[in-house]
Amino acid sequence: MPEALVTLRDISMEFAGVHALDHVTVSIARGEVCCLVGENGSGKSTLIKILAGVHAPSSGEIVIEGVSHDALRPADAIDAGIQVIYQDFSLFPHLTVSENIAFSSQIVGSVRRFRRAKAREAAAEVLERMRVRLDLDALVQDLPMVDRQLIAIAGALARDARLIVMDEPTTALSRKEVSVLLDIILGLKAEGVSTLFVSHKLDEVAAISDHTVVIRNGVKVADQPATEFNRHSLVTAMTGREIEFGAHALAPVDESNPTLLSVRGAGRPGCFSEVDLTLRAGEILGITGLLGSGRDTLALSLFGLLPMTSGEVVVDGRPATLDSPRAAMRQGIGFVPEDRLTEGLFLEHSIAANIIVRTVKSLRNRWGLLDTRRAGKLAKRWVDELRIKTPDVTRAVSTLSGGNQQRVVLAKWLSADPKILILNGPTVGVDVGSKSEILALLRELAGNGMGIIVISDDVPELLEVCHRLVLMRDGRVAHEFDRRGIDEQRLNELLMAA
Repeated sequence: MPEALVTLRDISMEFAGVHALDHVTVSIARGEVCCLVGENGSGKSTLIKILAGVHAPSSGEIVIEGVSHDALRPADAIDAGIQVIYQDFSLFPHLTVSENIAFSSQIVGSVRRFRRAKAREAAAEVLERMRVRLDLDALVQDLPMVDRQLIAIAGALARDARLIVMDEPTTALSRKEVSVLLDIILGLKAEGVSTLFVSHKLDEVAAISDHTVVIRNGVKVADQPATEFNRHSLVTAMTGREIEFGAHALAPVDESNPTLLSVRGAGRPGCFSEVDLTLRAGEILGITGLLGSGRDTLALSLFGLLPMTSGEVVVDGRPATLDSPRAAMRQGIGFVPEDRLTEGLFLEHSIAANIIVRTVKSLRNRWGLLDTRRAGKLAKRWVDELRIKTPDVTRAVSTLSGGNQQRVVLAKWLSADPKILILNGPTVGVDVGSKSEILALLRELAGNGMGIIVISDDVPELLEVCHRLVLMRDGRVAHEFDRRGIDEQRLNELLMAA
C-alpha cells in the first residue's frame, strides 16, 4: 500500500443542521490519481473546500504526511503543497502566461518586487517540466480553454504542489484537448505529484484513475481500485439506482413526417461553408466535430446569433431568414446554449422568472401587467413536468444543482412551444443521473413531434439519443450517417482524425 500523502479522516460537515458530509474518509497516496465522483449536491465540493482550507469541518481530522490538523487555513493548505484548480481557473486574464504562472509563487516567497525576467525564467522551467509549449508573453484572455487549464497547472507546480485538486477540469475542452490534459496528469504522477480528479465524465475517470471514491448524499458509498469498477457499477454507486445506457433503440423516423428545417449551401466566412442539413418532425439530429470544426458557429447561425451570409433556409415549408434571434424565435426555433450560467439563465432571479421569461407577454392581464397567478401556475407546471428539484419556484436559480439549472433552461424554451429545439452541449457539467433524465426528456419531446438538434462531441451521448449524425471538419460536413450505421469506436476515430 503506497504511503498516504493526505488523509481526510472521519470528516463531517453541517450547514444549518443539514449534513453535507457524514463521517467521510478519503486517503490519497503519493503519486496517485484519485478520482472523486458523485452526483451534483453529493458533497464533493464541500470536501474539496475543507481540503483547501475554505471550510473548517464540524468534526474529523486532516492528516498531511502524518501530521494531524483539526482544520486548515488556505495558507496552511498551500504551505502543505495542496493546490486547488477550480472550474474558473482563478487566472488574471489581462496578465501574460509567465506572469500568471509565477505571480503567486513570488507572493508566497515574500518577494517584495515582481521581477518579470525571473517570472519568465520560472514559467519556462515549469512548462518545460510539463513538456508544454506556450507563448510566455501571450495574454491569458486571448488563449483557448485548454491553454488556460495548463497555465493553472503550471502555476500550481510553480508553488511546489504535491497534491493538485482538479474540479471538473475538462468541462469546456474538446476530446483532443482532454487527451492532452490526461497525458499531463500521468506525467505528473510519474514525478510523484498526486492528483484528486473530480469529474462527471466516466470515460475520463476510467482512463486516469488509480482509485475511485464515490460520495452519495454526503456519505462515502464506495472506495476501491479503479479496476474494480465498470461503468454500470460506478453509475449505480453514484445514483443508488439502476441506469441503463445504450439500451434505447430509437425507432426510425417515419419518412412521411414533415421536414421542419432544410438548409442548403449555408455559409459564413471563417466559420463554415456549403452546409446542407435537413431535420424532420420527431427526429433528433446530432452535429459533432472538434472545437473549431464549425459545429458551434453553425448552431449560433441557426438561431440568428451569427447570421449566414450565403445559402437558403426553409422552416416548416416556407423560406426563412434567420438574421437575428428574434427572427429565429418567430420561426419557432429555440436555443439552449452550452454555457447556461452566463448565456442561458438569470442566476440571481427566481426559478419562476427564468421559466416564464420567453412567454411573459402572453401572461399579461388586460391592464398590461403580469398576471402573477398565471405566471406562478405556468412555472409550477414546468417544474413538475421536468422534475426540477426545488421546494419553491421563488428561490433563485443559482441555488440549484447543474442538472436542475439545465432543466430550467429547457423549461424556459418548452413553455414557448418551439417546433425546433437546438441544444449545444445539453449535458455539460451535469451528473450522470441528471444526464440520463435529460436525454430521456429529449427522446420524449421528439416522440411528440418536435425536431431536435444536439451539438456535442460526447460520443456516448450522441449515440444514445440521436437518429442521425453529421460530423463537421474545417467548417464543412465531412460525414453524415444513420445512427444504426455507426458505432462508438468508429465515431471516435472519425472525430480524432486530422
